[in-house]
Amino acid sequence: MEYNIGTIAPIFLSPVIAFVINAFFGRKLPRQGDWLATISIFISFIFSAKIFGDFVFGKFATDYYIHKVFTWFDLSYGTYVWKVDLGIYIDNMSAIMLLMVSGVATLIHLFSTWYMDGDEKQGRFFVFLPLFTSAMLGLVLSDNLFSLFMFWEVMGFCSYSLIGIYVKKEKAGDASLKAFMTTRVGDVFLLLGIVAIWMVLGSTAYVDIYAAIAQGKFAGLSVLGISFATFTAVCIFLGAMGKSAQFPLHVWLPDAMMGPTPGSALIHAATMVTAGVWVSLRMYPLMELGDITWFIAVVGAITAFGAATVATVQTDIKAVLAYSTLSQLGYMMIGVGVGSYNAAFMHVITHAVFKACLFLSAGSVIHSVHEQEMPKLGGLRKYLPYTHFAMMACTLAIAGIPFFSGFVSKDRILGDALYYGFMSGQNPLLAIVPILGFAGAGLTAFYMFRMMFLTFYGKYRGNDHHDDHGHDSHGHDDHHGEPHHEHIDARSNAPLLLLSVFTLGFWFCGTLTGQSFGKVFGEKTEWFKILVEAPKVEKFIDGPRQPFAKVDSTPSVELPKAVYDYHSDDQTGYAGPNPNTHKIHTAHTVGAIASIIIALTGMFIAFLMYIKGTIKPWSIKLPEYTKVLQNKYYFDNFYVDVLIKKILLGFNRFLAWFDMGVYDRYAIDGMAVVNRWIFRASKWFDNVVVDAIGVDGTGVAVNLFNLVLRIVQSGKIQFYFIMLVVVLASYVWSIKL
Repeated sequence: MEYNIGTIAPIFLSPVIAFVINAFFGRKLPRQGDWLATISIFISFIFSAKIFGDFVFGKFATDYYIHKVFTWFDLSYGTYVWKVDLGIYIDNMSAIMLLMVSGVATLIHLFSTWYMDGDEKQGRFFVFLPLFTSAMLGLVLSDNLFSLFMFWEVMGFCSYSLIGIYVKKEKAGDASLKAFMTTRVGDVFLLLGIVAIWMVLGSTAYVDIYAAIAQGKFAGLSVLGISFATFTAVCIFLGAMGKSAQFPLHVWLPDAMMGPTPGSALIHAATMVTAGVWVSLRMYPLMELGDITWFIAVVGAITAFGAATVATVQTDIKAVLAYSTLSQLGYMMIGVGVGSYNAAFMHVITHAVFKACLFLSAGSVIHSVHEQEMPKLGGLRKYLPYTHFAMMACTLAIAGIPFFSGFVSKDRILGDALYYGFMSGQNPLLAIVPILGFAGAGLTAFYMFRMMFLTFYGKYRGNDHHDDHGHDSHGHDDHHGEPHHEHIDARSNAPLLLLSVFTLGFWFCGTLTGQSFGKVFGEKTEWFKILVEAPKVEKFIDGPRQPFAKVDSTPSVELPKAVYDYHSDDQTGYAGPNPNTHKIHTAHTVGAIASIIIALTGMFIAFLMYIKGTIKPWSIKLPEYTKVLQNKYYFDNFYVDVLIKKILLGFNRFLAWFDMGVYDRYAIDGMAVVNRWIFRASKWFDNVVVDAIGVDGTGVAVNLFNLVLRIVQSGKIQFYFIMLVVVLASYVWSIKL
């Protein structure tokens, strides 16, 4: 494949073109252009699949990358250089991520054509959905933090538009504003970090940052007394915290479910929330140099466990999935923090697949019965057999049950966390990371099977008392009575079933168990572990880059081949501190056994509680703690009632008083008084000194002098003789005296 503008640009531009056409002409198109948006994403998928094949199936070496650039603008003058280059950077991670984003988004778009059919916001929805996807694809293709930030902000706008698309619902509008403003907090710090890097390097390209780290260019630099590497790493991670909804900037994501369910699927699975993890992985060498990986791990652990506890008491099926997303994002950040680089990225991919399927399955339930409160559901297994199958497969995956993808990726993160917290010689307090991680894994199994049992098992509890909870009604009338039986359909069922197939773990690790047992792909058993690793910054010194328009004409047969045939146990995927291969394998074995036991325990407790009824729900046994969980640990109350109303609004009132009472009164109005006095003084000086004395006085003096001269210089000899006599007489008189 020739990597030039013709083979790479369609990945990004195809959905952008669909966005433009639907924005201006969508209402005139059949079905308001939903088919156009879907086809455009499928085109992106085709081009992404070709790149995936080239990188993953051995055409290139495992550490091969393509970096093409073009000059966006050049304001250099003489020796002063001011040039900004943009470009694309494709490596194994990019190839995998492009396939995931475009593939999952294609299925979400296809499902949306069924789900949004007849909805009053159908046209508007299919304007923003392809733009949202194109922004994520552009972010993945970006070779620098500057263009990443531009696509980052486009996604923020699209999420705002999709969450609040039902403008008549006050809760939807509030949720969209909440998401937009909360993520802006992190974005400010991200931009600050980008600017700081630009000021030092004159570039924000990944390869230049890696090379600078390898060459020690950040050594000795500081900002406000803080190491430059630490300052920029913290700024970038704070941006990731906002986008990936990490504690304490997590409050926006649960409310993001107010939009249509397919939009929620795209936000939670393939686009916005994974962007924060993506930039953390790309900037992992900087995070490591800045020594903030322990902070990332702790934040991820708190998020993973805290969100899991709140999910256990939710009654809205989409709220359960929203908090599960929060929790799983926490596991990804744990992976970044403890150095489980490979597993963290694998969990990004596996989570995208089963979370998209879970949200689409929830959408299938909501579309069928027009209800999303689980206590009003139940018994849907016989009405929605395909949805039940897909959702059960995804539940087994996210719960970490063996043979499924979530077990492979999350188990490896927990294994590395176990080594990091107990065996790597780190601060003993960091043992809290694996402890919270394993506890959250047990809660995940519990609340996910609680959701399954309440929704699909038991008796159908009907929809006789429907209340407006701000639910995703997507423009349909409320449904009452028995649900209709589900039939196989290319738009509604096929995306769910196809996604559920890829919840099996062997797709990602090549084995049935994820522990090198039951190989499926033979020599290529651990393709993911081999192809994805933390950047080795040394190889980017004087790294190759090509003009964007240049065709890569190097014959593929001359390129070094990827190596799949060495023993996968020699590569642990661990990039954290103090690696010890034997101890890491021990930690993974212990972690795998523990996670299986914990997951099965959580599932069994949910079974006893919601199927057998032998254990009372926590809401009955622990009412006070349940109230705390139902109020989401009062974070919203704290942010609104304390931080915003008392602190920020109090500070706003102080600024208003200072503006009106001090600045306006003394600086503005006081300056007016001073100006009036200066005006009066200037006027007097001008009239008296300048005009009367300086200008008019000069004229009077000249006239007087002229009068004297006219008298003295009269031209009459008699006058001159008289004056001579007077002068002589005066002289004689003076001598006598």
